[in-house]
Amino acid sequence: MTKKSNKETTPAIFIIFGGTGDLAKRKIIPALYNLFLDNRLPEKCAIIGTGRSKLTDGKYRTGLMEGINEFSRTGKADKDEWARFSGNITYQIANVNDAEEFKEFGVKIETLKDEWKKNPSVTYYCAVSPDLFCTIAENINKSKIENDPETTRIIIEKPFGHDLQSAKDLNKRLLTIFNENQIYRIDHYLGKEVVQNVMAFRFANAIMEPLWNRKFIEHVQISVTEQIGVESRGNYFDKSGILRDMVQNHLMQLLCIIAMEPPINFEADEVRDRKVDVLKAVKRILPGTIESVSARGQYGPGWVQGKEVLGYRDELDVDPNSNTETYAALKFHIDNWRWQGVPFYFRTGKRLYKSASLITIQFKDVPHNIFNKSEGNIPKQNRLVISIQPDMAISFQLQSKTPGLEMTLNTVDMVFDYSGKTKVDSPEAYETLLLDIISGDQTLFMRADQVEAAWEVITPVLEYWENNRMSNFPNYPADSWGPENAEALIAKDGYHWFNLPEKNKNS
Repeated sequence: MTKKSNKETTPAIFIIFGGTGDLAKRKIIPALYNLFLDNRLPEKCAIIGTGRSKLTDGKYRTGLMEGINEFSRTGKADKDEWARFSGNITYQIANVNDAEEFKEFGVKIETLKDEWKKNPSVTYYCAVSPDLFCTIAENINKSKIENDPETTRIIIEKPFGHDLQSAKDLNKRLLTIFNENQIYRIDHYLGKEVVQNVMAFRFANAIMEPLWNRKFIEHVQISVTEQIGVESRGNYFDKSGILRDMVQNHLMQLLCIIAMEPPINFEADEVRDRKVDVLKAVKRILPGTIESVSARGQYGPGWVQGKEVLGYRDELDVDPNSNTETYAALKFHIDNWRWQGVPFYFRTGKRLYKSASLITIQFKDVPHNIFNKSEGNIPKQNRLVISIQPDMAISFQLQSKTPGLEMTLNTVDMVFDYSGKTKVDSPEAYETLLLDIISGDQTLFMRADQVEAAWEVITPVLEYWENNRMSNFPNYPADSWGPENAEALIAKDGYHWFNLPEKNKNS
């Protein structure tokens, strides 16, 4: 995807609802600032933060600069560069529930049009609680402010609904006001550099695609583990759980990238069509089989890096008798020609031993071992490991002869390591996604049918877990690898969970 230089780009207006919130401070403004430093923002650009707090433009900018200094990948803001960038930022107090107050945004947009002598793109960023998404969209419509189908976008953060029906309702309401090509549903995992590189790795290398099927691949693992607990998100998380919070979006999107068929081109809808095909092909889990293909857990108290930590039920704003899962492991099959019979294993959880996001593709055994049959000289299976975090790397584990007089086999890694091979810092996911929004490129954003298809896949498990309480919660201690039944889930098929080496342990 070739992006225009800033001189060629249409002027842009960003209106950030929730402009005083944590997401704006940690992610959105640092991303826009870094795009500015890289000369990627349009020369004519306005950022309007909104909130209910009474702030001057100067005080608002000062708060945002503190976020840059703490969270930006480029470090503390340069005084002169920040002055240039922050000149584009203004603050407007607004109640998102009052359509009348939206008319002021219309005045600002028209003023900027007259000043720039050119029509800008206008992006409404909903960095707010999900229950306000439709309210904002409907008030944009009621107040009759800018909504040109060609140049207006609305950004929706996850979660996209609480279940299948609420996702359908959300999509239906949004689509009465905006066209599908105006709606950008953000899943920041899709903006990560390594995740994007999987597409290049698969489809730009003749050596990979012939191996990418049931004939050569034994199984696939998608694993996103976290050392942290629920932190200050207890009120949200206890109504959600890890299945909604991680599996329905992040892990399902990673599955789509790994399992999709080659698109005929890199156009947004062509790529997204192939992703939807994957979700439609996932074999639906029948009610009587859920226990055999899933495992859930909830963390108890323990020690992490020498500090005592609370169990989930003792966390702030969590029900002391909560049945909410903080760990989920699942097994899926994709019912199509390429993947027939290949199991896909998901694992994700909080307060685990290591923070890591991995995709592991295990290839089948060699068909015949010609080497010494002693236990120490049996060839190990080839494995492709895609590390998204904490390290960004793609490694291929192969078998090689150990130097010496004997024919002794040893595993070696062929590694592409971003930290050692690139001279330029990799952009943060939000930088990539915001640049695509400015350019009007929807390739990395989810379409309505993709969101709903992902909900359809997990709905049987979601309903079963909600209707069948666990009597042994909490069932894994903090700083462990999760509950025993998760190990049993994969072990009964003859496999084990793959973990990064100890050097990559990350808090």
